[in-house]
Amino acid sequence: MRAPEPLDLPGTDSRHRTASSSRTAFAAAHVVADPLGHNAPGAPAAVDWEATLAFRHHLWRLGFGIADAMDTAQRGMGLDWAATKELITRSGAEARAVGGSLACGVGTDQLSSNEASLAEIQASYEEQLEVVEQAGAQPILMASRALASEADGPDDYLHLYGSLIGQSRQPVILHWLGEMFDPALKGYWGSADLDRASETVLELIKEHADRIDGIKVSLLDADREIALRRALPEGVRLYTGDDFNYPELIRGDELGHSHALLGIFDPIAATAAAALRALDAGDLERYDDLLAPTLPLARHLFAAPTFHYKTGIVFLAWLSGHQDHFTMVAGAHSGRSLPHLVELFRLADAAGILPDPDLAAHRMRAFLALAGVEA
Repeated sequence: MRAPEPLDLPGTDSRHRTASSSRTAFAAAHVVADPLGHNAPGAPAAVDWEATLAFRHHLWRLGFGIADAMDTAQRGMGLDWAATKELITRSGAEARAVGGSLACGVGTDQLSSNEASLAEIQASYEEQLEVVEQAGAQPILMASRALASEADGPDDYLHLYGSLIGQSRQPVILHWLGEMFDPALKGYWGSADLDRASETVLELIKEHADRIDGIKVSLLDADREIALRRALPEGVRLYTGDDFNYPELIRGDELGHSHALLGIFDPIAATAAAALRALDAGDLERYDDLLAPTLPLARHLFAAPTFHYKTGIVFLAWLSGHQDHFTMVAGAHSGRSLPHLVELFRLADAAGILPDPDLAAHRMRAFLALAGVEA
């Protein structure tokens, strides 16, 4: 493997890079907690808005679109609807100010529980759709725990999603999140059999192809994603959410490629941006060289239980200097063990994604000392 060329350090260039010309790439961004807020489990989220929005500008500077108010932002896992609504509104204003691309999640998490009627679920989706559209963002129709609990079968999904797609003022992005990311979503699209679920998804997309920009697929199954991608109608994108296999899926093959809507792009943004520029230039060797070292990091970061990956995302943001503390809403910074985070630091260093290694090492030593470990 040849040595990669030096990368631009995150946050050091105020200019905005041009987005990739060959792939549409969204980075799913995390939120920064207010370290003085009461961010205990079950408490309303207290967000450091200045640091949260500064990180979004970092991603826009690198040429990414931002997928906001998604599970990477602890959506439904600490980030309550009130804070989510404010995040969408604030991010929308910042996106308009700089011409940044923004897509935001439309869900049902304002419901007090997953026990709701289909009519209530649809009304919740519609309320959030209006918030996202008022913010000027593209809607991402997120998978709903309430819908997974209430739907009797594929027809309920087809009817509800068809209605939402018809109401949207612009083409939507669908969202298929596997149960490894959220166990409450088991059996989404009306079946625990993924072949049958894929048939339902394709039926929905083919019926509304002119109103669907694409579908984000997070099943951590490269073969299944490729099969679905090849079955999509012309003009409908497959956005990979596969944080285990993204280099090969984005690179593609003679029959096509995936676009990207990825949580792993949050910590590896500078490297991923450089890799996409190489791909645009047709330099596949450099593309591979840049992303290959990030794959062990990603597979550790998203290891089971996968839904705790947000802890590692924020830990890396702290080590990288994007925020001044390692605190998360809902106390989620306790979601990974000390050995897991130590290995994450080692892999991040090996992947070359830490913009200031001395700062990262200093913070890692302080973190270990707080845990009673001498480094």
